[in-house]
Amino acid sequence: MACANWLQSSALSHANFPTTNPRRDILFVSFRPANSSGGRSIFSSNYQYRPPAMAVQAQAKRGLLQKNEEEVASPADMHFESPLKIVLYPDPILRAKNKRVATFDENLNKLVDEMFDVMYKTDGIGLSAPQVGINVQLMVFNPVGERGEGEEIILVNPKVVKYSKKLVPFTEGCLSFPGINADVVRPEAVKVDAQDITGAKFSVSLSCLPSRVFQHEFDHLEGILFFDRMTGEVVDSIRAELLALEQKYEDRTGLLRPESVETRKRWKAATGFGRS
Repeated sequence: MACANWLQSSALSHANFPTTNPRRDILFVSFRPANSSGGRSIFSSNYQYRPPAMAVQAQAKRGLLQKNEEEVASPADMHFESPLKIVLYPDPILRAKNKRVATFDENLNKLVDEMFDVMYKTDGIGLSAPQVGINVQLMVFNPVGERGEGEEIILVNPKVVKYSKKLVPFTEGCLSFPGINADVVRPEAVKVDAQDITGAKFSVSLSCLPSRVFQHEFDHLEGILFFDRMTGEVVDSIRAELLALEQKYEDRTGLLRPESVETRKRWKAATGFGRS
């Protein structure tokens, strides 16, 4: 995801966070308005936000959204070199399986720092590990999109346990799809179980923009890209841009594109979680 204007205050509720974190403060209650982002919005919405009329509804049973067996990341899987670079569509890394993080050490701390660095430098507000070539279950985001402002949020091994029935349209962008913005419909709110940078487990409920950013990055951890969530009509509106990225991949790597928007004969967008 990339930078967006955020006009709501608190978007987190019923959070149960660890009370200590020697590395960075992730104990957050509300978000600072992002008016200071300089207007670098690359996604916007005509939808006028209204608070949910009722609490987040259970839309999926916990077990249905959990994987029975998850492969654990090895030290080699967690290895990276600085500076990190954004992986662009259609690189197969974006579709690869992402392993569970089991080691919470200084290397993970450094990876998180590097991810925030590249996120801010590319005017993003969210970034998943596979987007920088590391296929593990890790995401970072800051809805304000400004270093030193808002809250830096780190989610390790996140799992969705509930999501709202109410769906909201929004125009999203993605750092792995530079210059492409299009409408995606997603649930308005989610409840998430995750681990923090120390490995401590917590639960948090997200709504509005933080929910949107989380869902976008969570899709990356599932090997799902934002255009997978778009309707056929919306995909048609960005088809030329997608094909251009595919051609750039071939020109850059000398390899055939591993996937193409042209190979999808039928386009059935999936909302919520799971594939179309």
